[in-house]
Amino acid sequence: MLHRRRFLQLGSLGLSALSFSSFRGKMTAQKPLVLSTWDAGIAANNAAWQILRNGGRALDAVEQGVRVTEASLNCCVGLGANPDRDGYVTLDACIMDEHFNCGSVLFLEKIKHPISVARRIMEKTPHVMLAGSGAQQFAVAEGFPLESGELSEDAKKAYQNWLKKSEYKPVINIENSKRQEAFVPTKLENGDWNHDTIGMIALDAKGNLSGSCTTSGMGFKMRGRIGDSPIIGAGLFVDNEVGAAVATGQGEDIIRICGAHTIVELMRQGMDPETACKKAMERLLKVKGIDKAKAIQAGFIAISKSGEYGGYALQKGFNFAVCHADDKNFLVDAKPLI
Repeated sequence: MLHRRRFLQLGSLGLSALSFSSFRGKMTAQKPLVLSTWDAGIAANNAAWQILRNGGRALDAVEQGVRVTEASLNCCVGLGANPDRDGYVTLDACIMDEHFNCGSVLFLEKIKHPISVARRIMEKTPHVMLAGSGAQQFAVAEGFPLESGELSEDAKKAYQNWLKKSEYKPVINIENSKRQEAFVPTKLENGDWNHDTIGMIALDAKGNLSGSCTTSGMGFKMRGRIGDSPIIGAGLFVDNEVGAAVATGQGEDIIRICGAHTIVELMRQGMDPETACKKAMERLLKVKGIDKAKAIQAGFIAISKSGEYGGYALQKGFNFAVCHADDKNFLVDAKPLI
């Protein structure tokens, strides 16, 4: 069964520098700075950077950045994604700014940009989370077009292939464009790689932090299943005095340790972002147990208030994109715990 994520082909982005790196020690960049999960983050970062480079707000950058991924045809983010086991695409997203304002949408159908609905919830309602038909009703009332809900051709093929076996298990590193599975399209007709959840965190020129996360969740999931991505404190957390963190991977296990919030609190205690991500991953491993952990993947990324950044993976294969200049948008291979 398909778990999640596979990311965009890196060509034709108009970026003058792109590299894979394995870092040791602290990583620091001058602000502004944006990080995002997986290799789809290169294209998303590029969109976010257009706002940050001109002195724009981190909140605007993290919304516009992940909208690029939501709009692309892929297996695991946006309406072109793989459906649940009943054949419906459902979307989850959340967003958080520098003032602890946050918005979240769960189990949303037929709306192209759940991240923008999440922001609208944050800014126009007294609530943090809206779900299902209520979330859709709110989105339509706010002017978001109601799409057809018809599966993309690639999603139809993947779903029909899945129905032959109806397996329900995660496939680690499905997010990575180098990982190919028989029943998941390797590339789409437009040449893009398949991909899944994208999480983004940014530090703007004024020193303010914001973050976003958006996904269609686990492919062929049980109808109504929600992972960590739209849950503030699990998939995403921002404290403007300390830092920001976002998670990707097996959502159930990230929820159990409140992954993003745990990382930010560890940074509050003085840890640099990479060390905080590692310590949170160690907690996830302890809770999961080594034998079961070998069957899943999880990845964390974080930025501190001072501009340090880092990430960590449960297993080898997780990478994240970093952008802090016009010619500095590159991928980092996260260190694995096991």
